[in-house]
Amino acid sequence: VLIHSWTPHDRDQPWGADSSGMNQLLAELSSGEAAVEHIEADLLDPEAPLRVIEAAASLGHVDILIANHARSSGYPLEELTAKEIDTTMAVNARSTMLLVKEFAAKHDGRPGGRVVMMTSGQHLGPMPGELPYIASKGAIHQLTASLADHLAPRGITVNTVNPGATDTGYASEQTYAHVLEQEPQGRWGEPDDAARLIAWLVSDDARWVTGQVINSTGAGP
Repeated sequence: VLIHSWTPHDRDQPWGADSSGMNQLLAELSSGEAAVEHIEADLLDPEAPLRVIEAAASLGHVDILIANHARSSGYPLEELTAKEIDTTMAVNARSTMLLVKEFAAKHDGRPGGRVVMMTSGQHLGPMPGELPYIASKGAIHQLTASLADHLAPRGITVNTVNPGATDTGYASEQTYAHVLEQEPQGRWGEPDDAARLIAWLVSDDARWVTGQVINSTGAGP
């Protein structure tokens, strides 16, 4: 298991980086039988996806790619800059395509090849304050069917998950309350909700499911 992160991005966010979270995660995963490593890489660098996949391959055959990274970009139309558009598209969309490319190059065609990408809710309703972000996540949505078709002959499935509003501690009190009012089940999504779906998608039970964009939002927006 290889876990990727890029702490400088997290530090720049209003909620800041979790200084202990990665160590806790590594300790938890290392208690099992799998070899577990961690890599820091800035996916704005076009060479970073190759380094990430090569690091994963150094641990053994690469069976599963979960592209769960994202650059947060809260820019409305009036505040857009070319730099922010290009940076967000590069990190969220370009790097995902390159990660899938390098993953596919390493995968030897054995059963169980899986790719899971992450999108957002831009296809379900307007998100006018996050234009670069939704453009990049919309690209992931549109890539899904074509990547699935291309990799299907090799037995690799490709699916994308929209996890909905997920409580990872990033939301302000105002945002949290506003979203909560729109949630039919009376709660935000939890990281475990998306993780359960992804665990199923990468299992043998989901071997016939590919090319799908799945909205796992608890019936919320």
